[in-house]
Amino acid sequence: MSRIGKQYISIPDKVNIRLEGQKVFVDGPKGKLTRILPSFICCTIDEPEKKVFLEKAEENKLSQALYGLSRTLLSNMITGVSSGWHKKLTIAGVGYRAQLDGKDLILNMGYSHPVKMVTPPALSVSVESPTSITVSGLEKEAVGEFAAKIRSVRPPEPYKGKGIAYEGEVIRRKAGKTGKK
Repeated sequence: MSRIGKQYISIPDKVNIRLEGQKVFVDGPKGKLTRILPSFICCTIDEPEKKVFLEKAEENKLSQALYGLSRTLLSNMITGVSSGWHKKLTIAGVGYRAQLDGKDLILNMGYSHPVKMVTPPALSVSVESPTSITVSGLEKEAVGEFAAKIRSVRPPEPYKGKGIAYEGEVIRRKAGKTGKK
């Protein structure tokens, strides 16, 4: 039984939610998002108490699997339009740096050429310093996916820790070679 799906979602003050069949529209100070809920999931909005409840229409394995997922996706939409999502990445390594060219991100990561990454239209990328990148947007999945693409250009290596890592990520370090005695 999903414990996540049973929980209600509280709606912040400046966020409006409306339903049209299985389609959910969420408007907030940061923007608007829409999502179509699966046919197995019923959504009800309690206007006076500012709460959203999800229920299963059928009792089967698929509806059980989509129950908690739908609640989490809807909660992420509400958080996205009210405060937004962001991921920070840090660059470690001599000569490794990032810069912006318009909206596009250019990474110099020790390759023979700079790596140019086109920023999706729904996201914004900012470079606070040459070794710090922030990806922000309304959709949690899109922010995480683009941050993962940036990280995949040069993931952190275990010997010196050089590469692109998420802020706060713990990189497991290995001991290097030991010489003969």
